[in-house]
Amino acid sequence: MVQAFYQRHTVCGVTRNRLYSVVIGGLIAIGSGTAEAQTFTPVQTSSLQAQGAANPTVAWTEFCDRMPSECTVDMKEPRTVTLTPQLWSTLTSTNRRVNQTIKAKTDDDHWGKADRWDFAEDGYGDCEDYQLVKRKELVLQGWPRRAMRMAVVIDETGAGHAVMLVRTDRGDFVLDNKKNAVLPWSQTGYTYIKIESADAAAWASLGGIATSPTTTANR
Repeated sequence: MVQAFYQRHTVCGVTRNRLYSVVIGGLIAIGSGTAEAQTFTPVQTSSLQAQGAANPTVAWTEFCDRMPSECTVDMKEPRTVTLTPQLWSTLTSTNRRVNQTIKAKTDDDHWGKADRWDFAEDGYGDCEDYQLVKRKELVLQGWPRRAMRMAVVIDETGAGHAVMLVRTDRGDFVLDNKKNAVLPWSQTGYTYIKIESADAAAWASLGGIATSPTTTANR
């Protein structure tokens, strides 16, 4: 397992030479998920556990300064979503549709800076922008923002990447611009670094938990 802590100014596409890493043992699994229509509620999986506080990225802090309502935690909202077949269908279709709608563009090319979080309003964005759009759309449909947390991971190439974890009564599932399938967190092949807190406008460490990839959708 690799415990890694990102430099605070960037997320998407950060390769290993831009990570501070302490090798504890084991390897980061390499893999990808493929997606077709996901029509049934998934089987039970597990939930990630926070392991203390973590520093936010500078870009997240700047995003919150511009759009504080996107980062405020409403303690009246539930921490988890009770998944039904209808909600699962909404989740998977939203992930797939947003992935197909936004065109990938790095922040350097888009904004002239290493990292900026935004809503891809011009149709272009990088990893975190896709997930922010998905969360915004789901919130408008009545999903609790508190149950949808942005997370920083190391992807299958060893680069920094942002995904959205949706916390449910069946465990944690990942919305990802690199995969049209919505997968359990443990089947992505990613190493989990940190996550937005569900209790405050802050981040929590995930301790560098490594996972194994899957090549099929959890239907």
